[in-house]
Amino acid sequence: MKRTHSFLPILPRLLTALCLSWAVTSDAADVTVPEGVKFERAIEFANPAEQHLQLDIAMPQGEGPFPAVLCIHGGGFRAGTREGFDGLCVTLAQQGYVAVTITYRLAPAFRFPAAVHDSKAAVRWLRANAAKYHIDPARIGVTGGSAGGHLAQFLGVTAGVSEFEGEGNCEQSSAVQCVVNLYGPSDFTQSYGKSVDAAEVLPLFLGGNLEQKRREHIVASPLYWVTPDAAPTLCIHGTEDKYVAFEQAVWLVDRLKASAVEVELLKMEGAGHGFKGPDQAKAQEAMLAFFARHLKK
Repeated sequence: MKRTHSFLPILPRLLTALCLSWAVTSDAADVTVPEGVKFERAIEFANPAEQHLQLDIAMPQGEGPFPAVLCIHGGGFRAGTREGFDGLCVTLAQQGYVAVTITYRLAPAFRFPAAVHDSKAAVRWLRANAAKYHIDPARIGVTGGSAGGHLAQFLGVTAGVSEFEGEGNCEQSSAVQCVVNLYGPSDFTQSYGKSVDAAEVLPLFLGGNLEQKRREHIVASPLYWVTPDAAPTLCIHGTEDKYVAFEQAVWLVDRLKASAVEVELLKMEGAGHGFKGPDQAKAQEAMLAFFARHLKK
């Protein structure tokens, strides 16, 4: 199904993403793999523009088929590495999911929608390799933090939009069954002057500022792609986020509700951009509960 843009008017404000990821941010070599989990690194899943994109995968023991979760790192669309989510992937595998964390093409060398193409290619790779990795292709969720939250949300609202598909295993669907969006931006047109780094980040990702590339700012904003077909979504966002304002989550949740899409908002009082300590534990508990409701039989 091909959809067209729905440029609906929107409430005002805020921004995009920096590098803080909410989960483990250690090198891959530092990740402890517990008994009952198999972990493999550096598997190529796509090769757009000769970039040889790779993923790390954590799997529970058994024949499955298991639900799967795609994890997308943050970094302002210009930085960050997949290894930052290796720890989360291991945690998800302990809970009965096949979990992958991916490398995607970064700005400014690769602008929007390259990162979207790569994220969708990873979903299609999961389906194409479902038998090999004991995945149930009908139960795939996605999560990400900051820029990764934006990409996760974009997957949740653009199933079937051909211009965002990219290449690799194109016979497979890139649709996801649910989204956990960790402080990802929803409306780039309301970012400048509100986020501490919007004026630096967005022109690199979109090829210019709002005056120069207004259409690109709209097209790249998940808010403008919401329809009743969007995937069930959990937004987790801190009220004191200086990089992606809390209002960004509110606008998205309101739009999803207006479209009769199942959506929840976990408001993290006093939290900034990225969670630590009790906030991280609370966010992870909510994430696991949401994935269990939507992905486990």
